[in-house]
Amino acid sequence: MNKPFLTRWAPAFVAVVALIWAASKLAPPPRSADGMDTEAFGRLPVVFNGRVQPFDSVARNSLLQIRGKQSLREAGDGARMTAMEWLLELMTRPQAAHDRRVFRIDHPDLKSLFGLPVLDPSDPRDDGKHYSFSKLMPGLEKLREQSNVAREKADASRDPYEQAVLKLGSAMTLYLRLQSTLQPPNTSGFGAELADYTASIPGGAAAFKARFAGRDFDTNALTRTLDHAQTYLAMHGMEAPLVVPPHHPERERDNWMRMGEALLESSFPVALLRHLVNEEPLPQAEVARLIEKAGTVPLHPSIGLFARMADARVKGDATGFNGAVTEYRSVLASTFRRELSKASQEQVFSRAEPFYTSMVLYMAAFVLAGVFWFTLSEATRRAAWWLVMAAFVVHTAGLVTRMVLEGRPPVTNLYSSAVFIGWGAAGLGLLIERFWRNALGLAVAGLLSFASLIVAHYLAQAGDTMEMMRAVLDTNFWLATHVVIVTLGYASTYVAGFLSLMWVGLGLGGRAMTPDMGRSLVRMVYGILCFATLFSFTGTVLGGIWADQSWGRFWGWDPKENGALIIVLWNALILHARWGGMVRERGMHLLSIAGNIVTSWSWFGTNMLGIGLHSYGFTDAAFKGLMAFAGFNIAAILAGAWVHRGASARAATTAATAA
Repeated sequence: MNKPFLTRWAPAFVAVVALIWAASKLAPPPRSADGMDTEAFGRLPVVFNGRVQPFDSVARNSLLQIRGKQSLREAGDGARMTAMEWLLELMTRPQAAHDRRVFRIDHPDLKSLFGLPVLDPSDPRDDGKHYSFSKLMPGLEKLREQSNVAREKADASRDPYEQAVLKLGSAMTLYLRLQSTLQPPNTSGFGAELADYTASIPGGAAAFKARFAGRDFDTNALTRTLDHAQTYLAMHGMEAPLVVPPHHPERERDNWMRMGEALLESSFPVALLRHLVNEEPLPQAEVARLIEKAGTVPLHPSIGLFARMADARVKGDATGFNGAVTEYRSVLASTFRRELSKASQEQVFSRAEPFYTSMVLYMAAFVLAGVFWFTLSEATRRAAWWLVMAAFVVHTAGLVTRMVLEGRPPVTNLYSSAVFIGWGAAGLGLLIERFWRNALGLAVAGLLSFASLIVAHYLAQAGDTMEMMRAVLDTNFWLATHVVIVTLGYASTYVAGFLSLMWVGLGLGGRAMTPDMGRSLVRMVYGILCFATLFSFTGTVLGGIWADQSWGRFWGWDPKENGALIIVLWNALILHARWGGMVRERGMHLLSIAGNIVTSWSWFGTNMLGIGLHSYGFTDAAFKGLMAFAGFNIAAILAGAWVHRGASARAATTAATAA
C-alpha cells in the first residue's frame, strides 16, 4: 500500500470507524439474564420535574444525582446493574435496594456524623466512598438537623461540610420519593393489597357518607378502607413521579397523577382526606361535593397493570412482567401516542450518549493534533480533521435531538450552554483550520469542546437537564436570539483565549512554532476577537430588550448583566489596544488569555454569588474548578510574558519586514 493512498484515505477511514462506533450505541441492549424487558419498561412515559419523560430518564438522572454515575457496580461485585434495573428494584423490592451502596459520601466529617468506618476490611463491597440506605438510616434525624442548620445560611457562607450535608440530604429525599412511585414501600404484595382495597371501597364509602349524614354506619367497613387510604395519602405526600395518566386525556392531557392520588381518587379524594386528617381549610360546599364523590370513580386501568408489573418483578415472573408492560403500552397507545413516542425517543437519545461520544472523539483529535506538531505528518493532521468532523456531526445530532425533545432552542440552562459552547468552539475550530491548515484550529476545537462537555457532565449531576423552563425565561423567541447569540460570544472569546494558550504552549518547544505559525496565530486571534465582540455586544443588547419586556427595565446592574458587559468591554479593550499600537502580538495574546477568566466569571461566577435575577440553579458547586481554571490562565499569562518576551520581539520584526 503506497504512501499517497494512506495520506488520502486512511484519515477518512478513521472518521468512518468513529461514526460506526457512535451509531452502534443506538442498538438496544440484550435483555437481562432473568428475561425481564427492562428496556420496554424504561420507555413508558411518566411526568417528573414538570415534563413528560421515560422511566429510563428518571432512573438515569436520579442515580447520577445520588451516586454520580448512571450505572451501579459495587466494589467486590463484578455484576453491573443499569439505572433502570436499580430503579425497578427500589420501586418493587425496596428492602433489597436498601442494601445497595448507592450513596456517595466523601467528606470525613459527614461519615463521622453517621458513625461510618473509613474502610471496613471485612466487607469486600466497602470502597470507603459508597454507602447503603440501611447504613445511613439510623442517622437520618441527625442529617435532618444538620440540613436545617445549613439551609439557614446563605449559599456563599456555607462551608464544604454544610454543602455535603445538603447534597446528601437532597439525594436521600429523592431516594425516598422514588421508593413510593409504584406501590407503598412496605407492601408485601401490591396486587393482593389492591384487590382488598377495591373490595372495601363500596362499603367504606357508604359508611363514610352515612357518618357525615348523621346516620348509623359500619365502623369496620370504614376503618378497613381508611387504613388503606391513610397509607396512600402518606405515599402521595412523598411527591413521587406522576405515573397514572388522566382519565379524560382530551380535556386534561397534562393532568397526570401520582399513584397515591390515583388510588385515593376511587375512595376519598386527597383534598378531603387532608381536610379531615391534617385539618387543612376547605369550603363546606367543596367538602360536601367531595363527600358525595367518594367511592364513585372507578380505578384507572393502569393501576392494576402497574400492580401486575410490581408483583411479577418481585416473583421473578418475566412472562408476567413483559406481558403487563406490553398491555399497558397498548392502553396508552390509543390516546397518549405522543407521550409514548417522546419517551421512546428520549430513551434512545440517552442510550446513544452523543455528547459523551463526541467528547471522546474531540480528545482523540486533540491528541492527533499534538502529534502533528512534532511529526508534521499531513496524514496525522487529516486524521485529526476527520475526527473533529465526526465528533461535530455527533455533537450536532445530539443538539438537534435535544431541541426536538424539549421543543426549545439549543440553550435553555447552564448545562445546555456548556454543550452549545463546545459545539460553537468545534465549528469555529473547523473554520479556522479551513483557512490555516496547521492543526491549531483542530487543537482548539478538540480541547475546548472536550473541556466544555466535561463541564456539562458535572452540571448534569445536579439533576434533570431538560427541566421545565422558569416562567420568566419561557420565551422561545428570546431564547433563540439573545441566549444563542450571547453564548456564541462566550464560545468565540474562549476560542481566542485557547488559541493564545496554544501560542504559549508552542512557544515552550516543538517544531511547529515557526514565524509563519506565529503570524497565523495573531491573525486567528484577532479575527475571532472581532467575531466575539460583535456577538457578545449584540447578545447583550438583545438581553436588555428581553429584560425590558420581562422585568420592565432594560438594565439593572444585575451580576449576570455586568458580566456580559465586562466581556464586551474586555474584547473591545483588546481590539482598541491592538489598533492603537499599545500592545503587539504578545500583549494581545496575554489579554486574550485573560479573557478566559472574564468569560468564566460571567458564565459561572455570577451564579455562585447567589443573588440577582439570573442566579438560576447552579451556584457554588464549581467554585474550586473555577478557581483552578483562573489560576491556570494566570500561570499561562506569566509564562507567556516570560518565555515569549524575546520571541515576540523577533516575530514583530519579521512581520514588519514582511509588510
